[in-house]
Amino acid sequence: MSRYAFIHACVEPWPVRVLCRLLAVSSAGYYQWRQRPAPPATAWQLAAQAAFARHARRYGTRRLRAELHAEGHAVGRYALRTWLHRNGLRALSTHPHRPRTTVADPAAVVAENRLLGQPAPTAPDQVWVGDITYLPLVGGR
Repeated sequence: MSRYAFIHACVEPWPVRVLCRLLAVSSAGYYQWRQRPAPPATAWQLAAQAAFARHARRYGTRRLRAELHAEGHAVGRYALRTWLHRNGLRALSTHPHRPRTTVADPAAVVAENRLLGQPAPTAPDQVWVGDITYLPLVGGR
């Protein structure tokens, strides 16, 4: 977010002059920024928006850049990343993180929980990892 955009967002509770003084910008510069029209979207930005929507928001900067280069648009990854960030677009993960809860080796032996038969601890530092006996895993691990 630029300083001017921040001032524009915070103009309601505080005066513009105070915000400009705090952010070390001139108030005339802020008012010129407000008058300035938004820059028109370039051809690669329109193509990137279409490709991002076409692939259901699954393409990140690398694949999006490759597709734009195949269409004839010369754009770098970092310019693409900045454009995505400024427009609030973020690629969705194709492989969501799911913690593994299964044992990789079906022949592996899991140690018995010896704490289940004991009464619950009543204070901190009563049960230690050393109180649990581990069985060696099958397969040399």
